[in-house]
Parts: sequence; C-alpha cells; structure tokens
Amino acid sequence: MSPAPRDNPMRIRLAPERRERLVAKVQALFAQEFDGELSEFQAQRLVDFFVRHLGAPVYNQAVQDARAAIQTKLDDIEGEFYEPDPD
Repeated sequence: MSPAPRDNPMRIRLAPERRERLVAKVQALFAQEFDGELSEFQAQRLVDFFVRHLGAPVYNQAVQDARAAIQTKLDDIEGEFYEPDPD
C-alpha cells in the first residue's frame, strides 16, 4: 500500500560534513577506478545526482525493512509474553 501523496515531498539533505566526505570519496573512487581526476565541483554534482535519484528509494526501502522487522517482533510478542488464563 502506497502512502498518500504529500504537498511537500521530503527532501533528503546531507549534513555538510557528510557531504564533504562523500565528495572526497567520489574523487578518490574516480581516481582509483578510472585513472582520472574529478574536480570538487564535478564530484559535488555527482553526489547531488545520486542523492536526488537514489536517496528516496534507498530511504523508503530502509523504512520498509524497519517496519517489517518491527512487525516481526510484534507478531512474536504474544508467544513471548502471553500468559494463559488459569481457567
């Protein structure tokens, strides 16, 4: 079941420190894997692209995984804590 649409969709925002680390990692990956250099601006654009296009699906999958894990625990709660009536 899909959630109801909202007027203001969630915007995934990275903390500045996390964004800087990701930019540096993208630059290092590009240098190591592709024998090339990316400017900081180019790496920032790639990080922005992936956050924009992958952020929501990954976030939504994490929410669904957490919901399923919690539901499994709730389903098990009766077996764990149920006390039968003495009668």
